Amino acid sequence: MPHSITLSKIRWSTPDGHALLSDLDLTFGAERAGLVGRNSVGKTTLLKLVTGALTPQAGTVAVNGTVGLLRQSVQVNPQETVASLFGIVEALDLLSRAARGEADAEALADADWTLEARLAAALARVGLEAEAETPLAALSGGQRTRAALAALIFSAPEFLLLDEPTNNLDRDGRQAVIDLLAGWRAGAIVVSHDRALLETMDAIVELTTLGATRYGGNWSAYRARKALELAAAHRDLADAERHAAEVAHTMQVIAERKARKDSAGRRKKARGDIPRIMLGAMKERSELTGGANARLAEDRQARASEAVAAARERIEILQPLSVSVLPTHLAAGKTVLRMDGVTAGYRPDRPVIRDLSFTLTGPERVAVTGPNGAGKTTFLALVTGALMPWQGSVRLFTDASMLDQKVSLLDPALSIRDNFRRINPGSGENACRAALARFMFRADAALQVTGSLSGGQLLRAGLACVLGGGRPPALLVLDEPTNHLDIDSIEAVEAGLRAYDGALLVVSHDEAFLTAIGVTRRLELSAGG
Repeated sequence: MPHSITLSKIRWSTPDGHALLSDLDLTFGAERAGLVGRNSVGKTTLLKLVTGALTPQAGTVAVNGTVGLLRQSVQVNPQETVASLFGIVEALDLLSRAARGEADAEALADADWTLEARLAAALARVGLEAEAETPLAALSGGQRTRAALAALIFSAPEFLLLDEPTNNLDRDGRQAVIDLLAGWRAGAIVVSHDRALLETMDAIVELTTLGATRYGGNWSAYRARKALELAAAHRDLADAERHAAEVAHTMQVIAERKARKDSAGRRKKARGDIPRIMLGAMKERSELTGGANARLAEDRQARASEAVAAARERIEILQPLSVSVLPTHLAAGKTVLRMDGVTAGYRPDRPVIRDLSFTLTGPERVAVTGPNGAGKTTFLALVTGALMPWQGSVRLFTDASMLDQKVSLLDPALSIRDNFRRINPGSGENACRAALARFMFRADAALQVTGSLSGGQLLRAGLACVLGGGRPPALLVLDEPTNHLDIDSIEAVEAGLRAYDGALLVVSHDEAFLTAIGVTRRLELSAGG
């Protein structure tokens, strides 16, 4: 029987009673399926249901084949090594004893003489240089993710379950995962916002509050289908609005016709040539007809209005965010930032950046790239003044704002509105609400406490507060802005940055994001300065 994963009529709610998955039906075969959807819609929950870490409150999960799960983060203790992550500590110890001539014949019968070669091949497949005895605690977060992925493919499951596998990876690490999935011929379910990774998929499954929809093909094919759905939604809205107008016109004609008949009846009554008993009957028929027509009119108009509202809601769901912000008026020849011969770090004997010179001029959009540990975050700390150089100088010639992954610019105890007014003290209430509305924080949404926002909402709120004011900063600094965001949130951030005409310094490994925001130059940092 072919390997498969089938979820039937799955229902699962959070402990507080919030329905996350309702009557969900999905089947996965020997394919690479990208699972996409907004944060908190239930993607990670679905993976946990497949692995048995969670039990559905209703429905069934049937798994025919072995499953291996890669979590978003790898937790370690000081004693764990690469070998323990692979589950081969005892097997390697046996080979070591055999090499020293300390293993008896019975033990040697269980020896796997291919183990070391297969371990090296698995690590090489994800581009990780490490030994079996390397402590996991000595690896960076990205390296631990690579090691966990290597251990997963080493076990050769029929299904890979990957939860945001490229988060925290540098460009080479992301490419290693993309290459791995491109050549994977068994089953894989991949939760990801990485559009380059999703291009290697055979199908895209979109999870929403309404259920799951499967789209054949990769990310580009999915986006093309979504564009067709958006065009159809616009046509449906036009049809619904036209029908609503026709209903309103018909009801107006009926109302005018009734008014003319009522007027004629009143004139006949005034002449006195109709018996009183007939007048009473005519009045009763008129009232009954008028009441029936009024109810019919209300019903038809209500249904037409509902159709228009539904069509508009569908467009809001499908329509990418598009925003406008005030210009910074940053001149093309204006020097924004100059670094001359900068050396800096955190330990005197180990500089992170050595003798770096860099100039940012006018509205350039510069991507700061390099492998993990190359000093990208250190570079941003120097730009913002959070770190002082040991040697050389850093001079900033314009105003600047920094949005890190936690958007620490915002006070988590305040509402989005109050944060905006704090950061833009010269803005009135109307200007504040208008700016927040452009970033999809309308009405009561602007009153949400910042500390309660999801990652995507938080970054969008930060952009609204920084770019939505009367004087946007001439330089915006972003540190890995797309990590942990769903694709809808990433596209909202891209829309905000495309509308911004100032200078950008962006640390990111997301090539699709860098392309979308129009990066014009790259500053490549290398490990060790």
